[in-house]
Amino acid sequence: MDFSTKTASRIAGVLFIIAAITAILGVILYKPILNDSEYLIQGSAHANQVVLGALMELILVVSAVGTATVMFPFLKKYNRTIAIWHVCFRFMEAVVITVGVISVLSLLTLSQDYIAAGAPDIASYQVWGTLLKAMHNWTFMLGPNFFLGINTMMYSYIFYKSKLVPRFIPLLGMTGSALIFLTALLEMFGIIDQVSAWGGDLGASDLRK
Repeated sequence: MDFSTKTASRIAGVLFIIAAITAILGVILYKPILNDSEYLIQGSAHANQVVLGALMELILVVSAVGTATVMFPFLKKYNRTIAIWHVCFRFMEAVVITVGVISVLSLLTLSQDYIAAGAPDIASYQVWGTLLKAMHNWTFMLGPNFFLGINTMMYSYIFYKSKLVPRFIPLLGMTGSALIFLTALLEMFGIIDQVSAWGGDLGASDLRK
């Protein structure tokens, strides 16, 4: 393994770690506006926290794109077609996550407008709030679950076939990607809730790599 490959591997590893950390932080920081029943009030009250959560997810997006571009020159040596697919699906994952960020920031604006209006008709705000929260829920399901499962399966398969790392490592990756993809499908068809014990158990092994 030459110096450039070693460097690329280290960069990819750092980007994966950054992606995992920022993804978790984003979920935690979003709680006042996504999980609180009084989100129209709590969102505005914790505006800086919500914006920081959005920043974490944007860093996640950059990390996702970074891993795709850094890994491509290496992956294409072993399977060019899958390497190209990996880049495409990774970019799609990043785009979907970005749409989710926009939905949360729009929800924050709605919350701030609700507070500024004094005592407005809450029904209309709740309608828009429900729509924006639903948009985020779907992007969270499709980006970090659906597309992530596909992405992880592709590069894990190449690592498995190339035998450049111990085979149990890509096997774990393929198992985790299958579980996270299955989680997305079960959530899409309403078989399990998006936030549930089953969803946590199935998705824990591959949370936003």
